Amino acid sequence: MTNDETGSTTTPRRLPVTDVSLVVLIGTSGAGKSSFARRHFLPTQVVSSDFCRGLVADDENDQSASAEAFDLLHYIVGKRLAAGRLTVVDATNVQPEARKQLVRIAREHDVLPIAIVLDVPPGVCAERNRSRPDRQLAAHVVPRQNRELRRSLRDLEREGFRKVHILRGEAEVAAAEIELEKRYNDLRHLTGPFDIVGDIHGCRSELETLLTRLGYTLTRDAEGRPVDAAHPAGRTAVFVGDLVDRGPDTPGVLRLVMGMVAAGHAICVPGNHENKLGRAMDGKKVTVSHGLQESLDQLAGESEEFRAEVRAFMRGLVSHYLLDGGALVVCHAGLPEKYHGRNSGRVRSHALYGETTGETDEYGLPVRYPWAEEYRGRALVVYGHTPVPSASFVNNTICLDTGCVFGGSLTALRYPERELVSVEAEQEWYTPVRPLLTDAPGAREGRPLDLADVAGRRTVETGLHGRVAVREENAAAALEVMSRFALDPRLLTYLPPTMAPSPTSRRDGYLEHPEEAFLAYRADGVRHLVCEEKHMGSRAVLLVARDDAALERRFGVAGPGAIWTRTGRAFLNDGELTGAVLGRVREAAERAGLFEELGTDWLLLDAELMPWSLKAVELLRRQYAAVGAAAGAALPEVLSALERAAGRGLDLAELTDRQRRRAADATAFTEAYRRYCWPTEGLSGIRLAPFQLLAAEGANLAVRPHDEHLAWIDRLVDADEQNADERNAGAGNAAGKEPMLHRTGRVLVDTEDEASMAAATAWWEELTGAGGEGMVVKPLASVARTVRGEGRPGGLVQPGVKVRGREYLRIIYGPDYTVHLDRLRRRSLGHKRSLALREYALGLEALDRLAAGEPLWRVHEPVFAVLALESEPVDPRL
Repeated sequence: MTNDETGSTTTPRRLPVTDVSLVVLIGTSGAGKSSFARRHFLPTQVVSSDFCRGLVADDENDQSASAEAFDLLHYIVGKRLAAGRLTVVDATNVQPEARKQLVRIAREHDVLPIAIVLDVPPGVCAERNRSRPDRQLAAHVVPRQNRELRRSLRDLEREGFRKVHILRGEAEVAAAEIELEKRYNDLRHLTGPFDIVGDIHGCRSELETLLTRLGYTLTRDAEGRPVDAAHPAGRTAVFVGDLVDRGPDTPGVLRLVMGMVAAGHAICVPGNHENKLGRAMDGKKVTVSHGLQESLDQLAGESEEFRAEVRAFMRGLVSHYLLDGGALVVCHAGLPEKYHGRNSGRVRSHALYGETTGETDEYGLPVRYPWAEEYRGRALVVYGHTPVPSASFVNNTICLDTGCVFGGSLTALRYPERELVSVEAEQEWYTPVRPLLTDAPGAREGRPLDLADVAGRRTVETGLHGRVAVREENAAAALEVMSRFALDPRLLTYLPPTMAPSPTSRRDGYLEHPEEAFLAYRADGVRHLVCEEKHMGSRAVLLVARDDAALERRFGVAGPGAIWTRTGRAFLNDGELTGAVLGRVREAAERAGLFEELGTDWLLLDAELMPWSLKAVELLRRQYAAVGAAAGAALPEVLSALERAAGRGLDLAELTDRQRRRAADATAFTEAYRRYCWPTEGLSGIRLAPFQLLAAEGANLAVRPHDEHLAWIDRLVDADEQNADERNAGAGNAAGKEPMLHRTGRVLVDTEDEASMAAATAWWEELTGAGGEGMVVKPLASVARTVRGEGRPGGLVQPGVKVRGREYLRIIYGPDYTVHLDRLRRRSLGHKRSLALREYALGLEALDRLAAGEPLWRVHEPVFAVLALESEPVDPRL
């Protein structure tokens, strides 16, 4: 605080001004405020009442426009402060009410209000005003303003100004120099690397172990106590607060952290527990609870000199820090972007305590406002305060309080690597009021699932496709399915997207043809494609555990895994059969070395499970078999009647030919759907055709090129065949001993090579001519974007289009669909294509969040959105 009232001096006065603050110039008319502002600040930094008066009235001296002028001035000041700009107000500001409004605006934007008073003799001010031809003031104005100024000088600090600089006389005003100061929390020049450590709460031994694991070398005093730790690579430790209370050795933690900070090996922000302990040690009245008594008792055994150092250390802690050019923010309880780098009691309070909803939970503890769920800031915010079972990223934030003192672990984040390092607590040092772990889905990762996560209109942020909106009515439909029929949400980590058909073909007799798919991708700038055989089964997602305990460790649900449909339902109602299918896949993955290669105890696969009748038997019986049976019963009678009529001389040749074609179509229809049906008994008859590895521990594999996936799948199939050979060699060829995994045929395509496209087309014709369903055409790179001018990436390209054969389309569109090709070619594909892109982006977003170890509710959000989009009205035949 600067408040110099010692009289005039020509010695240069250095006026410290915080780089983001509101500077209020105070002085009578003619004191030289505008000249002072021009000399020391940029023109854009100065907001003048005269200039604003001119803007609204075309006359800077029109006092009748003052009210509107100051409304404009306050608006501009607010906008600049919101943008984090140093702002200077050039007005007389001698009246308390005028200053009060400016202090209020500064507080609204959490910046420091600074007063610079130009206390120039009234005679000098009056003479200056008389010499200005554009301004003539009444004789009483300057004396009145001077009296108001005199009354104000002693009250500026009480009004809320954090710094007050008073310049007395012309010489002192002329000799003043502005000295811009960085905010205390501005450490943007420190770029790391950092090791950010979560809440310690007196767990000194665990802190030593963690620092050692991070590569720090401990320094001990003569009594063997750690007093410093340095990293040989020059890394800096950052502590998020709550060093004290509850644990067994608060003094030991403080001694080590204080030593590291003093040596320049660490920085530290305060936690709410330091704030309370510091006030207690200063003799202020506080409620002794939440482990404070343990700290006071432990510190009572230390020297007075050490306790004094502790008090000074805690008083000097800054609420939060901006690091690495502003890309990293460290605080104790989390901080929304609008508070980053700001200075106010409100910012400090949020950084220390966070924000609550005003409610309490069943344990009597305040319910924290979920600010991280709404965070969209550029900076990574690292914090602690609220214990979670495991640390995970949520919207570029991460909580590192993993409840060490409660028997959890002590966690550090290596930055910029974004790697987590943890050590388990040696024991439960303090019994928590609220259990660290509960049985509710999602609680292992921080909080259970909540209806509010999915109810109503939702917008899900995706890395590939921006924001995807979910309408309220679609969310309601998805909630019905999810709550009544779907798997345990802890396992339901992904739902596959719908797939659009290729652009409609104009070839005679065809509704879909590969040529249109190839040309469409070429137009989008995609050169390399893969055509994959489309199997005659149903889409299935498999979560395969390496052992029965693997899913318990990762997902909180014990068992071999799960198999589910596109709508999240269990594929097989028979749990024993599900386990048998998963067991075969597990054995093949083990033999193929995939668990070891990918460093995982579980795999997520996308596949087709065959036969189609395994899941769709009722659909086949009610819809397809009924149509075939009706046609088979009716059309022979029709043809017989027509032939008898023709024998009587009636000319019915054209009608008879049409009915014969219908009969042939009906026969073809029956033969087509029957190819998708065969009997199964246990594993016997079941075929699984995986075509993509979606995810493994810490990895979203779905973004890898498709040739990598197919190579993995080939290894799986080979391993399954080898396992089957061994089973057969040992016990004969009994039921269920044949291989279960089925290879996915594929052809690579270069869209700039006509021969390549022709070969793929011939392959498709061979597949479909033999009764196959068709193929799926995909960009080989998996994720592809259109190419704009100058090679810049554009929008997301379809991840795959299906090109179905004519006989399969007979099942979809009816026995005699070829008669109606002209009408079917007018089908609209726009909505289906849009849906496919949105669901694809949501699916990859879920896998990204799963790989990053984000909590269940975050992974579940895009999964639920995929299911919700599936209820949008679209032709199911597409």
